[in-house]
Amino acid sequence: MKITHIELYKLFIPLKEPFVISLGPIYNAENVVVVIHTNENITGFGECSPFMSINGESADTGMIVGQYFAKYLKEKDPLLIEEHISAMDKIIYGNNSIKSAFDIALYDIASQYSNLPLYKFLGGAKNKTIITDYTVSIGEPEKMAADALKIKKEGYPAIKIKLGKNGETDVKRIKAIREVVGNDIPLRIDANQGWDIEEAITTLKALSVFGIQHCEEPIPRWAFMHLPEVKRQSPIPIMSDESCGDDHDAERLIQLKACDYLNIKLGKSGGLFKALKIVKLAEAANIHLQVGAFMESRLAMTAFAHFSLCSPLIEHFDFDTSLMFSEDPVSGGIIYQPNGVIKVPDTPGLGATINKEWLDKMEKIVI
Repeated sequence: MKITHIELYKLFIPLKEPFVISLGPIYNAENVVVVIHTNENITGFGECSPFMSINGESADTGMIVGQYFAKYLKEKDPLLIEEHISAMDKIIYGNNSIKSAFDIALYDIASQYSNLPLYKFLGGAKNKTIITDYTVSIGEPEKMAADALKIKKEGYPAIKIKLGKNGETDVKRIKAIREVVGNDIPLRIDANQGWDIEEAITTLKALSVFGIQHCEEPIPRWAFMHLPEVKRQSPIPIMSDESCGDDHDAERLIQLKACDYLNIKLGKSGGLFKALKIVKLAEAANIHLQVGAFMESRLAMTAFAHFSLCSPLIEHFDFDTSLMFSEDPVSGGIIYQPNGVIKVPDTPGLGATINKEWLDKMEKIVI
C-alpha cells in the first residue's frame, strides 16, 4: 500500500460562548484536518487543535509544517508508522500538534487495514465506561457557581473548574461553587500554570476543605523542578498537564516524583505512538492517568476515546470541548450519551470523518 496524496484543511468553528482559562479566552475552534489517501482505497482522517500559548502552534503554522510532512509521506507505505514518526521528528523539532494529526490519520489507515476498530488495534478493550467531566470557565464566583449548578443538573459525574487568576479569589470561586452544588459531586480544578510556587501551596491548602479530586498544572511548566515540593505540601493530588508533553517529559516527571497523575493529550505528545509510550511509563510507575483535549472536534475526540481504552490506569476523561462547538462537522465518531457517557464506535479504524459539505467549503491544500 502507498500514499497517493494528502489533503490539509483548515477547520474554523465558533464556540457557543467563550471558553475562558487563566491563559486567556477562546472564542473559536481553529483546527487542522489531515486526510491521507492510499492506492488501496483506504483513507485516514486526523485532526489537531493547535494552542498557541501551550504548544506554540496555530492552524496557520500547521498548514505550513503539514506540507513538509505530506511531501515526505507521498508514495510511502502508511503502515510503517514508527518510521514515519521518527522522520517527522527529524524534519522539524516540536510542532507536536500537527504531528498528532498525521499520526492519527496513519493509525486510522492501519487499523482499517487490519479490519479492527482503533481501540482493538491499540490493544485495548471495552472493559470500562468512558464518562467525561464538564468544565466551568474562570470568571466571577457567582457566574461560575451558576454554571457549575447547570452542569450538575445535566447529570455529569464530575465538574472541572478553571482557576489560576489570584489564589485568594480562586478559593472564593470554589467556595461559591460548593455552596450551590453540595458535597456529593467531585470537583476537579485546573490552574493552567496560573499560580506561582508559594501561591500554589497556600491556595491548595486553603482549597483542601472543599473535597477537590485533583489539581492540574498549578505552577508554570518551566518551574517543573519545583513541582515535587508543591506535590509534597499539597493536600490535593497534583496532575501534570502542560509540563507533560511527550514521553520524555513523562519520564522526567516520573523520575522527579513530581506528580500524582499525568494528563495525556495527543496534541502535546505528538499523537498515539508517543502517547502509548507514556502509558507504558505510567504503568511501570503505577501513576494514574487522564486523557484530555484542546478544542478538537468529535473527529480527534474519537481518537482520544479509542486511546482511553488501552489501559486500566486511564481513569479520568476530559472530552467536553467539542460539545462547546456551535456546529458539528463530523460523521460517525463517538456519541455523547446522557450523563456524560461516551459510546466508542466499533467500525474498523477511527470510525469518524469530516462531512463532505464541510470539506468542500474549507481552506484546502493538496500534496
